[in-house]
Amino acid sequence: MDSWVVRLIEQSGYLGVGFLMFLETVFPPIPSEIIMPVAGVAAAKGELDLLLVILSGTAGAMLGNIFWYLAARALGLERLKPLIDRHGRWLTVNWSEVQRAQHWFEKRGVAFVLIGRLIPTMRSLVSVPAGLLKMRFRDFVIASTVGTFMWTAVLAGAGYRLRTDFDQVDQFIAPAANAVIVVMIVGYLWRLFTHKAG
Repeated sequence: MDSWVVRLIEQSGYLGVGFLMFLETVFPPIPSEIIMPVAGVAAAKGELDLLLVILSGTAGAMLGNIFWYLAARALGLERLKPLIDRHGRWLTVNWSEVQRAQHWFEKRGVAFVLIGRLIPTMRSLVSVPAGLLKMRFRDFVIASTVGTFMWTAVLAGAGYRLRTDFDQVDQFIAPAANAVIVVMIVGYLWRLFTHKAG
């Protein structure tokens, strides 16, 4: 996959960076941890401008973020209620918890989205609860843009600094991503065994 990403960025420049980051957000197996460092290396070689790399990566990712937000908002919690009532145990959630989450999101949703954009693995998932819980679109866009810009800047900056050694970025990001996955699995299993209908 690395060589395909490199070729697309070399051939399409900023448009390629934005397109890849859009795909990464919509289809997470294409990792930003490869895309943005590769683009940063291209900037270090003088082929692209670092700031424009970061901005194009942010723009592409934001298109994906908005896609998932609007899709989740169109679906709505009301349509999920029968599913939650029927399969709440396996989803480890009941309707009263969903209602509490709505109230919590009204007060802390901006921080949740902003911080979520900086966490590997969770980054692409943040838009779904924001949409389902009907976070204000303006707040969602602002928080997502700030968090996404910071994430793309860190990765592109790492590629720019390391130049051809961008693979070293993965040595720091991969363990964090794996740790998040482990925490999510453990959290799910704990909620599964302690779930109470309500």
